[in-house]
Amino acid sequence: MKNILLLLSVFFLNQFSGQQKISVWKKGEMPNSKGLKLNIIEEKEGRITQIPEAELFTFLPAKEERKPMAIIVIPGGGYRHLTYDLGGYSYAKWLNTLGISAFVLNYRLPTSPDLMQKEIGPLQDIQAAIKLIRKNAAQYGISPDKIGVLGTSAGGHLAAMVSNISTDYTELKGDWEAISTVPNFAILVSPVIDLGEFAHKGSRDNLLGENASAQMISEYSMQNKVTAKTPPTILFHAQNDNAVPVINSILYYEAMIKNKVKGALFVFPKGEHSIGIFNKTELTDNWKKVCADWLGNMGN
Repeated sequence: MKNILLLLSVFFLNQFSGQQKISVWKKGEMPNSKGLKLNIIEEKEGRITQIPEAELFTFLPAKEERKPMAIIVIPGGGYRHLTYDLGGYSYAKWLNTLGISAFVLNYRLPTSPDLMQKEIGPLQDIQAAIKLIRKNAAQYGISPDKIGVLGTSAGGHLAAMVSNISTDYTELKGDWEAISTVPNFAILVSPVIDLGEFAHKGSRDNLLGENASAQMISEYSMQNKVTAKTPPTILFHAQNDNAVPVINSILYYEAMIKNKVKGALFVFPKGEHSIGIFNKTELTDNWKKVCADWLGNMGN
């Protein structure tokens, strides 16, 4: 009886919160696949190392509090695993307190044995997710032209990729082709940007392979892809980040300045590679207020 009551409670909680799981790809439409039947592998709680296909998890504020803006949260994990809880759900729940709808994306990792071209697998998934949310914006009570991305660590690299690579890799046809894959704005938290001198080696090796050419490294170093068409972007980083050096965010922001891209960069003296919803210092914790104010100025 207790188990039945628990299941009913979870069911009604999901019904009223609006949270649901959505497959990004319809059956037979997922590109770049060998057709392998993979299982979800979770190495430990909160960290997935393999998924068969991309999934979105919705976090919707109450309709009375819901603003037109929505954000796709892209978890990090060095392109080896997905920190979907700490680097996904926690950000989504915080965004809900601002009245912003959030969608957490669990994307195919480039280490997946099912991918034929590993480096574009994650990009295909975030591009398709943006199209899917834009197409169904009315259903969620949001605006299709106020869809942003929030990426942390390697998820920040993926957020920068989808912000700067306008080529549509989804292979979706029909009315899908007219829907843009580029977000309207981006939030990058401790992002991997450079895959060369200042790279997070694990992210680079997992995305491009251990013997990536200089050309590939340059192509996937996102400071080299910024143009005047890059959407407004705000970056947060800690000076004492020993995993992803702060120069990553600095290089991206310098490219933004050169190309007159609207945005901002905030570097905190402490925070390491752990800037998130709960932070070790009050100063670093201010990133949330700064971010909320910036989003407010974006017209949410």
